[in-house]
Parts: sequence; C-alpha cells; structure tokens
Amino acid sequence: MAEAEAEAAPICLSWAPKLPSLPTTSGGKKGSGPIPSSAQESLYNPGSQLVDGLFVPPRDPRKANKLARKNVKDTTGKGWFDMPAPTITPELKKDLEILQLRHVMDPKRHFKRSGKSKALPKYFQVGTVIEPASEFFSSRLTKRERKTTLVDELLSDQHLKNYRMRKVREIQESRTPGGNQKWKNKGKKTLKRAKDRRK
Repeated sequence: MAEAEAEAAPICLSWAPKLPSLPTTSGGKKGSGPIPSSAQESLYNPGSQLVDGLFVPPRDPRKANKLARKNVKDTTGKGWFDMPAPTITPELKKDLEILQLRHVMDPKRHFKRSGKSKALPKYFQVGTVIEPASEFFSSRLTKRERKTTLVDELLSDQHLKNYRMRKVREIQESRTPGGNQKWKNKGKKTLKRAKDRRK
C-alpha cells in the first residue's frame, strides 16, 4: 500500500488565465501591411468577453472608460457625503410633488418656493422625524395620525381638509357668473316689464 502511494505522482493544482496578446505592428502607419490572422484573433471581440470563465476588461481605452462610467454609482460627490440617487417610486413622486406645493397647503405657514423649475430633485433622502420628550404633548403625532406617506397624512388632517374645502368654495364662487340673478323675474313689476317688452 505504501509502495503504491510512493509511485503515484504528487497532485499540483495550477491555473493561469489565457489572456489575449496585443498585436505588434511596426511604425503604426495605416498602410504598413496586413494584420496576421493570429493577431486578428487576439483583438478584443465584444461577443466573447469571458476568457476561461473570467471577465477580461477591454484594451480599447474608449470602451474601458465607457465601462468604468457604467460601474460608477450615481452620487452627489464628496461634498455631500456621496449621497446616492434613490429610485423614484409612485409614492415618492407624489410626496415630492406635494413638497413642491407646500406654500399652498397651510395658510399660516410660509415657505420659500423651490423655484420656477418643475423638475423633481434627483438626489434626496427620506427620514422620520423623532420628537424629543419635551414635545410629547405639543407637537407629537399620535399613532392614529401617523401614516406611511406624506400624502396620506395630509389627506387625513381635518384642519387642512376644512381649509381646502373653503378655498375650493371661494374659487367656485369667484368664477361663477354673477349676472344670472338680475335676469330672473322677481315680483309683479318685473313681470309687467317683461310683458311690455313682448308687445
């Protein structure tokens, strides 16, 4: 048994990637001569990016830069602590649109407008306001008042609901034509005038 082990060759595992070699051309001029077939095979081919199951980055600097730009995460930069750009869901989009219209919501709060651009911000973060213990009775939201999104909180607020209804009523009254009342016949004199007009 010991003789069989001694006769067997030792097992060694070695692996080396098969990287394509760069073609060598003399001079670098356009009409210097045809590229040999072995050099054409070693050029970068986008269809075969895997060599022995491993990804080999392209040797063309333009393609390498394009690949590097794809891999870079979309952030604000070091000045804003690399804040990433979140994916905008329909709920987040509604919340951002309501934040842009915050100067219309409450008559007693005045906010600076976000500007003339109606585009939604690209970089932002969403958090939860945690009140300190001193504001337990003054400005704390109860569990019933807390909702999942900002839109749900505003729609369930009774004070804002009354304010919205009042403003809608005022706008409707200002836009309805006010001259309708004078054409209605009121009393005997107006009926008499109408009969005189018909004659």
